Amino acid sequence: MSLFSKLKKRLYFTVARYFRFFANHSLKRWHPRIVAITGSVGKTTMLHLLEAELEGKAHYSHDANSAFGISFDLLNLRGVTGSKFRWLYLFIAAPIKCLFYRHTEPFYVVEIDGERPHETEFLASWLRPEVTLWISLGRSHAVQFEQSVEAGKFKNIDKAITYEFAMLPQYTSGQIYIDGDVPMMKKAIKKIQTKHNIKAEVIICKKSDLKKYAVYPDHSEFTLDRATFHFAQPMPRDLAIQLSMLKKLTDYLGIKLKTNLRHLAMPPGRNSYFKGKKGLDLIDSSYNAHLISFESVLDMAKSMKAKHKWLVVGDMVEQGSIEGEEHTKLADAIAKVKPEQVILVGRRTQKYTAPRLEELGVIAYSTLEPKNALAYIEQNTTGKETIFFKGSQYLEWIIEKLLKNPADADRLPRREKAAVRRRLKRGLS
Repeated sequence: MSLFSKLKKRLYFTVARYFRFFANHSLKRWHPRIVAITGSVGKTTMLHLLEAELEGKAHYSHDANSAFGISFDLLNLRGVTGSKFRWLYLFIAAPIKCLFYRHTEPFYVVEIDGERPHETEFLASWLRPEVTLWISLGRSHAVQFEQSVEAGKFKNIDKAITYEFAMLPQYTSGQIYIDGDVPMMKKAIKKIQTKHNIKAEVIICKKSDLKKYAVYPDHSEFTLDRATFHFAQPMPRDLAIQLSMLKKLTDYLGIKLKTNLRHLAMPPGRNSYFKGKKGLDLIDSSYNAHLISFESVLDMAKSMKAKHKWLVVGDMVEQGSIEGEEHTKLADAIAKVKPEQVILVGRRTQKYTAPRLEELGVIAYSTLEPKNALAYIEQNTTGKETIFFKGSQYLEWIIEKLLKNPADADRLPRREKAAVRRRLKRGLS
């Protein structure tokens, strides 16, 4: 870790308080109804679903979900994406911006990423949302919480992560939406109700709210209580939780529900469909990689009405001491799909996932190099395959090389200059 990175980590909340102070001036003058979204995975998808429903009635915290990002978003400032000298500009601009800038929409839909201890409380105690959508719970960013466990503050990683996310419901005034199929989530809410006497109404959503689900390479449909949602891309079954929340939230807000979501513009790497060379169907879910999101995409692959299913699986990062356990569980989830072929990319999948797949009798090709994975696909596919991509290890580069239309590369994740430089350094041009 560089000296700058160490200093940034140590001073993270000290500096964040500086920007929060000025951003709060803009927020108070704006005074919107705040809808907060949190969870281990699926937050950005939920934000885009709400954008499709609320449209211009709300401002959305796109690409801003941290203590710094949300402050910058409220001040209409762009964060640090290039030179570190930009920090100097931001320090000077924040007190000036807060004097005259504020958003004007009735609602603020904000994504909150509890990726480090205390960050959710830092934001929740400030924003105090009217509505919280706690959409998922899993071991994302697990490595960030190991120190809390080692210090004896929590018995295990799961309890540490649950405690972090539960901070947002604790500061919510109107309604709290949770996944009723997650026991730790229900237990946390019950504890908050007892200990903190929260007045917000708790809305329970369950997978059983889904009555019918159909998914194809290029579209999907969900039916929940006489409402059928249509998407022009494949979406995982687990989206039913978010759709159930969406349906109930629009009722609460007094907004007419839209179910034709074929126009929904999803961010890159979240179940994007592409036509590939030779007639291949490509499904790009490579944006993030945690077991909970893997299981969701693998269930979608299992349910999809398609023949010759291939899986290209990259490592799950930021798992810390539990990476072996998580990558072994990943093999069990892969086996349930009964794929025609599995391609593993990365040292973690090679070390932990490949041996378990062999025990389960699943055919897998394992490599450390994205170039080798691409060559294997090019040499062994016929054009009738549907290929799912999930995980790290530059899978977006492999997809780019397989696209029928090269211009589609603009819809892939990690297009920023820093990501391009990382790929070039790895020899991926």
